[in-house]
Amino acid sequence: MKKKIIQFSIAFLLILNLAIWATGTTYIYKALLHLQANIDDLAIFDYNLVQNNGKGSPWLTTADKNKKPLSDSLRKTLETTETVAFLVIKNDSICYEEYWDGYTDSSYSNSFSMAKSIISILVGVAIDEGKISSVKDPVGKYIPEYATGELAKITIEDLLRMASGLNFHESYATPINQTTDAYYGNNLRKLMYSLKAEKPAGIEFKYKSGDTQLLGLVLSAATGKSNSAYASEKLWSKIGAEHDAKWSVDHAGGDEKAFCCFYSNARDFARIGKLYLQKGRWEGAQIVDSNWVNQSISSNGLNDENGNKTDYYGYQWWVLKNVNFPAYYCRGILGQYIVVIPSKNTIIVRLGKKRGTQKLNNHPLEVIQYINELAL
Repeated sequence: MKKKIIQFSIAFLLILNLAIWATGTTYIYKALLHLQANIDDLAIFDYNLVQNNGKGSPWLTTADKNKKPLSDSLRKTLETTETVAFLVIKNDSICYEEYWDGYTDSSYSNSFSMAKSIISILVGVAIDEGKISSVKDPVGKYIPEYATGELAKITIEDLLRMASGLNFHESYATPINQTTDAYYGNNLRKLMYSLKAEKPAGIEFKYKSGDTQLLGLVLSAATGKSNSAYASEKLWSKIGAEHDAKWSVDHAGGDEKAFCCFYSNARDFARIGKLYLQKGRWEGAQIVDSNWVNQSISSNGLNDENGNKTDYYGYQWWVLKNVNFPAYYCRGILGQYIVVIPSKNTIIVRLGKKRGTQKLNNHPLEVIQYINELAL
């Protein structure tokens, strides 16, 4: 009996492996090995450098930095969600900074979907330069695989607003899905070129990492450069970043995971917030047009899949309105946040291993807590 069980198990595993190879889902091996994405995944992927070109400039610090303690409720939130970095900058100076679990102000940590906001900035820069004519350009102008049929109706703006209508399904519950393939797989172009239109473009907001990944491919085609090279030249080297960033790619020499996986530290991530707080300017130079900044952080006006107005999302940025201190922010799946509170000239960066489970009007409650407690 025992021998038959062993024989059956071996046969099952052989058939399973044949099925995996036959269906091209070999990414499942990596997914099962690592079980879930985490903030230190840089070690398991190839990456490209996003260079600061030695032009870093440190943040100023206030004389009373860290002297005002966090409230007990906020500290509890930070610790229960396994925060590794928490940074508060007011009036261009660090007033609070704390790290946990061996992380420091130079530790690399995964941005996850905060990278989507970085892609949005770079698209704005490409439009400024004339590399992309307009957000109304069809995707097919830059990617031939999207130049026919229903796919030809998808515009760059549709991607920016998460309204492509493509059949990319955002899922994290199983190891076999498009999101897992995008994260652990080694051929993003093949995945993006396999997508079909399941709904008309430009009608409905539905959050899809595939839309951002397609934006990244458009950006690369339009500029003739990798997303990393373009970010190095047009963004990272111009905003005072003190360290090179690292952007995961699907394979060596391949494409950046535009929808995620931009690795940096809290202080350098905060520069993205400062750039937008200053309406796209940095030390007198306009890095990205102020109109682009305003459009990015304005509600996109579409209905979501539940028929509600999307007043909480712009061009790959989250928008928090109808609160005491309106804000906008970048957001990653494990509670990565760059929060900007314009009325208080404040930037908050939180990096960590878990996110809160509760939301209010599509916004994580912890973000609202950060704002309410630190904007005062």
